[in-house]
Amino acid sequence: MKGISPVIFSLDGHPLVKNLCHSLDAEKGLINTRDFPDGESYLRIESAVISRHCIIVVDLSYPNSKFLPLSFLSATLKELGAESVGLVAPYLSYMRQDRRFVDGEAVTSRIFAKLISQQMDWLVTVDPHLHRYHSLDEIYDIPSKVVQGAPLLAEWLKSQNDVFLVGPDAESEQWVSQIADYSGHAFVIGEKQRQGDREVVVNLPDLAVFKGKTAVIIDDVISSGHTVLECINMLHIKGITKIVCACVHGIFADGIDNVLLASGLQQLVTTNTITHSSNQLDITHLLTSPIKEHLSIKRVKKS
Repeated sequence: MKGISPVIFSLDGHPLVKNLCHSLDAEKGLINTRDFPDGESYLRIESAVISRHCIIVVDLSYPNSKFLPLSFLSATLKELGAESVGLVAPYLSYMRQDRRFVDGEAVTSRIFAKLISQQMDWLVTVDPHLHRYHSLDEIYDIPSKVVQGAPLLAEWLKSQNDVFLVGPDAESEQWVSQIADYSGHAFVIGEKQRQGDREVVVNLPDLAVFKGKTAVIIDDVISSGHTVLECINMLHIKGITKIVCACVHGIFADGIDNVLLASGLQQLVTTNTITHSSNQLDITHLLTSPIKEHLSIKRVKKS
């Protein structure tokens, strides 16, 4: 309803909520949640939502424990008369399994997309892992907008001197080359051979021309971190001692961030899509415009 400010809710206390409330002139939504002794969820919405656009902000890393509370919140907002319910997922999970690699496997990306599409009116996310899909429209049935985190990394890199960029594998080449073009830095691309979920081998070209410079490993997401760890080891072998790593999404499973820093990495730099001590780059201003576009769309109420 025109003239009524949107309401922004978060189940995980994401710090983007405060920033988005300011940039969207929105109200922070109040909810009361707890778990019953048997593990079931309790949820009560304490903000007025009737005829208001509601936004749920949640990073969907480690999604299994977040999905049911997200479903309960979305369904309850609609039951209470929300004009619309949109999802801002700075990190969008379940994009990895995009085909049936072995007979009998669940194609979880499609299943998850269908479930989210049934519960939300629109989606905004940052750099989803579009490997075999060309766009989210192939699996999501709701309007979606993808924000690119590369410009944020590129802007930060413009202020860095005596550095060169390292892409860990061929998949990263187009992305890293665009960042390098904008930031004005040279780059190299490694060759990666994956031998398992946590076993990779990365080969790098001759780096003699970069001796004395700082290598900045660039990636979209660091999950297990073994690719980055292998990159660090190979850079050391090539004689590069000053190494930084910058990525959009820092999941850092199993404490790999501490392992990376202990291996000789001088600095970790991430955006604040996923809350972590390495967050140095604020994605808020890139999210604001696509959210406003969704809020301005006139929707026909489903019967």
